[in-house]
Amino acid sequence: MTDEATDRALAERVVSAGDEAAFQTLYLRHTPRAYRFVLRLTAGNVPEAEDLLQETWIRAAHGLANFEWRSAFQTWLIGIALNQYRNAARRNARRVTIVEGEWEVASETTEPGRRMDLERALGLLPPGYRTMLVLHDVEGFTHQEIAERLGISDGTSKSQLHQARKSMRRLLGTRQEAAPAARVVQKEDRT
Repeated sequence: MTDEATDRALAERVVSAGDEAAFQTLYLRHTPRAYRFVLRLTAGNVPEAEDLLQETWIRAAHGLANFEWRSAFQTWLIGIALNQYRNAARRNARRVTIVEGEWEVASETTEPGRRMDLERALGLLPPGYRTMLVLHDVEGFTHQEIAERLGISDGTSKSQLHQARKSMRRLLGTRQEAAPAARVVQKEDRT
């Protein structure tokens, strides 16, 4: 049984019978990745990330009956987390926008000092750049998916990712043009 089928079966048990154990299984399975996602978006602000994660799960629980399974459960959950982040940014007058204006994501196997440098540099980026890099290079969303979620064109997504990576390289003090991060960096496990 695939994770998606398992997720779907669990979600159906939650919706049809209010199965708390099924919800807990979904929560335990998907929270680590969702938490890493919001923690990166918030530049390492743990209390803000925890609040966003809680709001994400509240929204997911309320919307589970209407989830149409056009994407994997994890993708849907990350989309909710992104929306919660953007809503919080608007409430805090830190409107998340994609700005004209770089980065590689550290894999879990990257040496600890280098990973800390990357995470720190990511935290220094403007929210729009950080959002673009996390969505594309960490979460693996396509430019089309990013464009749909952020209400921009595919071309703008590509341009913004290029500019975000360039800014990240400047922050890290690297002058060379790196290969696209998707080729350089291992993606985090999507399960």
